[in-house]
Amino acid sequence: MQSLFNGIYKNKTVLITGHTGFKGSWLAFWLKKMGANVIGYSLEAPTKPSHFELLDLKITSIIGDIRDLNHLDSVFSTYQPDIIFHLAAQPLVRASYDDPILTYETNVIGTLKVFETCRKYNTKAIVNITSDKAYENQEWIWGYRENDPLGGYDPYSSSKGCAELLTNSYRNSYFNTKDYKKTHHTLLASCRAGNVIGGGDWAQDRLMSDIMISAAQNKKVYIRNPVATRPWQHVLEPLSGYLLLGQKLLEENVCFSSAWNFGPSDEDSISVEEAVKISKRYWDKIDYEIKPDKNSPHEANLLRLDCSKAHIKLKWKSIWSGDRAFEKTVKWYRDFYENGQIDTEDNLNKYVDDARNENIVWTQR
Repeated sequence: MQSLFNGIYKNKTVLITGHTGFKGSWLAFWLKKMGANVIGYSLEAPTKPSHFELLDLKITSIIGDIRDLNHLDSVFSTYQPDIIFHLAAQPLVRASYDDPILTYETNVIGTLKVFETCRKYNTKAIVNITSDKAYENQEWIWGYRENDPLGGYDPYSSSKGCAELLTNSYRNSYFNTKDYKKTHHTLLASCRAGNVIGGGDWAQDRLMSDIMISAAQNKKVYIRNPVATRPWQHVLEPLSGYLLLGQKLLEENVCFSSAWNFGPSDEDSISVEEAVKISKRYWDKIDYEIKPDKNSPHEANLLRLDCSKAHIKLKWKSIWSGDRAFEKTVKWYRDFYENGQIDTEDNLNKYVDDARNENIVWTQR
């Protein structure tokens, strides 16, 4: 495992903001397996159960708020990270309608404070994780490219669009590649990923967690918007992209200091109802009922990404099909609820084995 990504992460000090969340816990687990010195900075685990707590990772876990500049400063001063993966965020669309101030403060001002701390301590590489919802969604049938307009209808999506604008501003103003190793020593990239599924997500108002919790309780899951179409992918897919991008930045490849999309193929963009039906193949306890909520706030019906840039320049590609992603996700929860088993390590090992069999670039030496 330590040879992946050209062995770049072995013995590196890697700071993950949001390590107690769904994506962050998977990333922390993978980095630890690769021999990194992982430092996590985050609020307390957002759910019970918590994937992060179940993994019981032997990392340095610091409970803190990215809006707390003094605390951030002390962490950077103490640990001097080589690279930061910034995932900490208020990540839910519906929650953003309830508390827009918290959403913008966390996703925009929190990101600003992370960047300022990186600037002060000359962090070598920053990978900022935003969202595919950062685009100004016209609900057209083709995928958005990295140079398409940013926007956001709801507060969450808008806050992620703002975070991308902030990223671009810092890249121009303070981390300009033309001035690399002249006035600064930092490379900054941002990542926009599609809908991510996988074991260990218990956040409210996420389709798979709602389905799995309902099945475990022998209840029907209620589907608000069955025709909404999303680019579904297993959590390990975008993480492999983030890690590959981080490798390039640590290797001082300035041409990778930009924005990147990481998403599945077009055929893996399917509707919510189709996603439920596929999930039911792998756990017969799953049952659902379509129950539109007229009072539900606006959510996009169609969103796709064009990942040509990552395919061509990074040589990144998806490993698991959408169907395989749903299979691995449902079986993770089924094993957890029925057997008390955590399949995270098994999932990661199988994913890496499949990548090696396809001779994927980040498995090569």
